[in-house]
This record gives sequence, C-alpha cells and structure tokens, in this order.
Amino acid sequence: MEELNYFTEGWRHIISADALDHQLFILVLAAVYTIKDWKQVLVLVTAFTIGHSITLALSTLNIIQVPTEWVEFLIPCTIVLTAAFNFFSKDYNPNRIRWNYALALFFGLIHGLGFANTLRFMLAKDENLAWPLLQFNLGLEAGQVVVVLGILLVAYLFIYFIKLNRRYWVWLLSSAGFIVALKIAVERLPW
Repeated sequence: MEELNYFTEGWRHIISADALDHQLFILVLAAVYTIKDWKQVLVLVTAFTIGHSITLALSTLNIIQVPTEWVEFLIPCTIVLTAAFNFFSKDYNPNRIRWNYALALFFGLIHGLGFANTLRFMLAKDENLAWPLLQFNLGLEAGQVVVVLGILLVAYLFIYFIKLNRRYWVWLLSSAGFIVALKIAVERLPW
C-alpha cells in the first residue's frame, strides 16, 4: 500500500486544487493542439514528466539545490513564457510546433524542483529513491493525461461544434494562463 501513496501524491501533484500552477502550465502547453493531435500531446506531457523527474531526483538527493523562493517564482514564469509563445504562433501545425517538446522538457526541469522537499520528507531514511520516484511519476503522468484529455475534449467542443476560430481558442486559453501566472509570479517575486 505504501507504493500507492507515492502514486497518489503524483496524481495529487497535478489534480489537486493546490496544483494550479501545474494545471496552468499543462493548459497553455496543450492550448495549441486539438483532439486529432492527441498522440503528440501525450509525448509532450511525457517529455514534461521526464524533465520533472530528473530535477526531482537530483534535488531530492541534494545533488542540485535551488532556493525555494526562486523555484516558486520560476514556475509561473514558465507558464507566462509558454502562453506568450502561443500568442506569436501563426500556424498550429504539429510539425511547426515540435519545439514544444524541448520546451516541455526544459520547463519540466524547473517544475521538478518544486516538489523535491515534499518527496524528501515522504521518503523513509533508508528508502531507495527509484521506486517512489517511479510511482510518483506514474501518478503524475496519469493526472496529466486526464487533464490534457479534458482540455482536448473541450477544445473539440468549442472548435468543431461551436465553431470558435482555433486562433481565438488558443488566445483564450493562453490569455487566461498568462494573466493568472503573471499574478502568481508577481506575488512570488524573490527579491
């Protein structure tokens, strides 16, 4: 049952009400995709999870340490930057937005630093990091898939049934993410 606890924590890390910054990042990252791009989006969130798990492991093992106030500030900055990029994208063709994979991986590195202290406290003193980290990341990935599928289904409804212009849909999601994340970033200024 202990393994399930780490899976649950990974799930909560994306699904809970306290995970607004994580949800906003997934929202603005997935905003440029539609349901027909679901495979690309799943690869995208997996790239994010890989980046997230790398720094989560390194930080939990005290190999890298970044001051918490800087991590908490940089996380909403990743949302602001991703949303801003969405405003300047002219073509939402998956071939043209492949750089999103690198962006997801890189920003996942920043987000991974945000949960390290919690994971460090959850681990027993003699517990190996590999199994809890795998369980946590499986929970995180499952939660992200649920969030992304929800976003893609709502996008399908708005774009194909309500006939909202796709650019307006992307701008709507990106604007919401940008505004909320900018407010969070300003509240978390580390100086």
